[in-house]
Amino acid sequence: MLTIDCRRPWLTVRFATPHRLVSWAPHRPGFVTAREVAWREVGVGELGPEVDADRWFADELAQAGLADAVGMLTARNVASYVCGTAKVEGVRAGAIVTLGLRNGERIGARRVLAPEGAGTINILATIDRPLTDAALLEASALVVQARTVALIEAGYRAARMDAAVTGTGTDCVVMAAPATPEGEPYAGMHTAVGEAVGACVLAAVRQAAADWIGAPPSRD
Repeated sequence: MLTIDCRRPWLTVRFATPHRLVSWAPHRPGFVTAREVAWREVGVGELGPEVDADRWFADELAQAGLADAVGMLTARNVASYVCGTAKVEGVRAGAIVTLGLRNGERIGARRVLAPEGAGTINILATIDRPLTDAALLEASALVVQARTVALIEAGYRAARMDAAVTGTGTDCVVMAAPATPEGEPYAGMHTAVGEAVGACVLAAVRQAAADWIGAPPSRD
């Protein structure tokens, strides 16, 4: 069970119980136990070459009472977040996504010129079953796969690209499951856990991409 609190510049997800998370988030990356995941919307001029982004973000989180949260950054309006849910054989999964594509890239190649803005895709995926660390990593890989499929289906092409983007240069994924001493050891596509995770992320990214492509903001 979780609650979502969106009060710009913050989007905060709170779990009713401690969760085990894996991510490459800017704040508290790797394997951690936490009860909150927070997005910080970055305004124009807040971060620049002269700013220590890690320290700035840690200070912002501390001032907001979120020092123990896993934290992500985005230039996207956090109120644009999209949720997706899925239930497979009694297993429930959910995804919360903020998405901007101004920073879009195609895997295996980088654009020569840096794009304007700082669009990114931030995804929190949750499952109601405890997972081992290995299964948590496996589920995280499925989140990335589902995101990529949704983007290819959307067909968005950034400047100087001959094919659809497959992500952005600053994407972040957080995968979360209840923290207990033992968990399910597998979360691949042959499992109910893997199907549920993939389905909810696919639905949420499809909708978020359609929203952005239909009305791209002046900045992400």
